[in-house]
Amino acid sequence: MAWAEPDVCPSNLVNVAAFDDDYSMGILYSSVHERWARAQSSTLEDRLRYTPTTVFATFPWPPSDSHQRAQIGDIAKELIELRDKLSIERDIGLTKLYNECDDGAHKELRELHDQLDRAVSDAYGWPPSVLSDPVEITSRLLVLNAAIAAGEQDYTPFPPLAPPPEPQSERLFAPDGDLL
Repeated sequence: MAWAEPDVCPSNLVNVAAFDDDYSMGILYSSVHERWARAQSSTLEDRLRYTPTTVFATFPWPPSDSHQRAQIGDIAKELIELRDKLSIERDIGLTKLYNECDDGAHKELRELHDQLDRAVSDAYGWPPSVLSDPVEITSRLLVLNAAIAAGEQDYTPFPPLAPPPEPQSERLFAPDGDLL
């Protein structure tokens, strides 16, 4: 996942999530979301095929408070900045960068991913040990998803938008700039 400018026109094989906050990107970057995606997605050859209807629309976002949201957002921002810096310095794309991580390189980037995962786990109210068990992550998400769908769990994944400001009285100016 990566940020894109609003004027980018993605192909039909690219999924776009219209977020502008680091918290949302942090959740989507987390291994918790990755586990959900692996459990709910189809595949294309040997690759995951992320589908918005079965993955994104059904993903139960954590019931996080403002402190947790800020913490996840801060870690995600730092992670994205480091990832971008490493990619530019090394003149490589994200696939090669993460392949190098898998081979043991870029310890600081891996540590940021681990911090992000712990913060996301904390937002769900889970012990950090859950992160080492992909089946447990998926099981907990399925239980949460079912509780939300049944109306047994309060669910407001995103804080409500602030109401628009009250309209102020209009000041009318004459062509010479004087107030009418």
